[in-house]
Amino acid sequence: MQRLWLLSLLGCATAFSGVLEDLARPHEGRSRRATSTMRVGEVRRGGAERKLDPKADPKGDLEEASNWDNHRVAPGETHVLMAEDGPGVITHIWLTFLGPEPQAWAPQGSANHQEMLLRMYWDGAERPAVEAPVGDFFANCFGKRSEVISLPVVVEDADSYNCYWRMPFRKSARIEIENQSAKPIGLLYYNIDWIELPSLPEATPYFYAQYRQEYPVAPGHDYVVLETEGKGHYVGTVLAVRSRSPSWFGEGDEKIYIDGEGKPSIWGTGTEDYFLSAWGLKTTSTPYFGTPYFDQWGIVGGHTSAYRWHLHDPLVFNTGIRVTLEHFGWISPDENPAQKSNSWNERQDDFASVAFWYQAGTPTFRARAPNARERRLPSLERVVAYARDFAGAAHHGAGEAVPQQLDLYEGPQLLYRAPGPEGAWVEIPFRVQRKEPLRLLLNLTKSYDFGRYQAFLNGVKLGGPTDLYHAEVANEEKHLLDFWPEPGEYTLRLECVGKHPLSQGHYLGIESVRLRERRPRVAEYGHDRQKDWRQNPTLYR
Repeated sequence: MQRLWLLSLLGCATAFSGVLEDLARPHEGRSRRATSTMRVGEVRRGGAERKLDPKADPKGDLEEASNWDNHRVAPGETHVLMAEDGPGVITHIWLTFLGPEPQAWAPQGSANHQEMLLRMYWDGAERPAVEAPVGDFFANCFGKRSEVISLPVVVEDADSYNCYWRMPFRKSARIEIENQSAKPIGLLYYNIDWIELPSLPEATPYFYAQYRQEYPVAPGHDYVVLETEGKGHYVGTVLAVRSRSPSWFGEGDEKIYIDGEGKPSIWGTGTEDYFLSAWGLKTTSTPYFGTPYFDQWGIVGGHTSAYRWHLHDPLVFNTGIRVTLEHFGWISPDENPAQKSNSWNERQDDFASVAFWYQAGTPTFRARAPNARERRLPSLERVVAYARDFAGAAHHGAGEAVPQQLDLYEGPQLLYRAPGPEGAWVEIPFRVQRKEPLRLLLNLTKSYDFGRYQAFLNGVKLGGPTDLYHAEVANEEKHLLDFWPEPGEYTLRLECVGKHPLSQGHYLGIESVRLRERRPRVAEYGHDRQKDWRQNPTLYR
């Protein structure tokens, strides 16, 4: 950790030395700002918003309305943050808004940042130069809010969105956010700083950023992050991966084709290596690379998002560039045709990405961001048994069980207050409709007063005890079993077997029992179809 901190500090010092040197040089133009500040004549509360004149003076009197510096963007509406004439260059964007969870300002919740589509247009072009979900543009994927501390992008405390990409324009700049959610964007604040210039050098390239996705990635084809013709330089990648198979997804190499070459002259050594980590990825944030979100290692349905900024090492191209990633990795024996586990299998995970680049002229990249409905990851759940539906005395032992709402979940979890380990248990029944390959897991809460619990399915012990102690309240999935269950009734039982020495109690918090689908090839190969899971319960890792 100390070495990573030192490297990060050295990186900042190197980058900032150039910035500080530039401050002592003459600067052309004059500074401008597009902002959400309240203006004279506007109406923003107590009725529909009315914006009379975007150039009107800020409302700077003693009325409380002078502090209403935000906007509410209704579902389906597009809000324009900036519409200015050039020449100029945008130097900084800051924005914030309410999180998706219900709160006093928005009792029904608000749009999440994956449902907000950010678009930027230069010089009146019909096609946006930037088109990406707000979250993904700021390296916050999956609709999750995560802190990012890097040079061009900073998301402080996971809710203050900043970027410092230089965005030049000659004739005009227009920045907008479309709310593609069924819920409003609440309390949208923003400041966009730019410099009005007398002119731009003829060769000045434009800034571009484009989102695309494959759910899942196409077999037999590398995942394409960017493919464009023209002259420019590639400056960054944001990648989001949801794993659809057990184990590690990231053995695939980056393969980058420069200027129309048939074979990539830039060929990497692995996904984590491209994102400048080693031996896998873990949550981190540095000036040039990071992994803002990483929930659990090697599970079916795990989420990983990473960024890599090519600030000192831009990928320069003269006639075109094609940036691709292989989707190879480790895989479990029941997904391998030879029923083996090795490191080099083509995986079928869900990928989404944002490519960042500068280019002269108009790109030829044809990708467009789909609607938020299509950007939302499809559910993998075949069966979900919510624990809150089984709070009755017939479903637990000594103590009491009550529904409890936490910010971790959309609905309440079941909180079981066991007075001690003796006679403490919880049972959750569920039904299987048809025989198919599934993964059994528990969506659990960990906390400072929770105990250790052993899982059983229809009386069969699954693995060892799960320790639910954690110094802070947190969510974790506990994966238990890969199997082909016969249709019928099942009961998941959790028995208390003690507690962590630091835990203050033997409580249990569980949101649900889930049966999660496996990739279609598991059924195609059918290696475990006739296996009796009761005799040898197996969890592939």
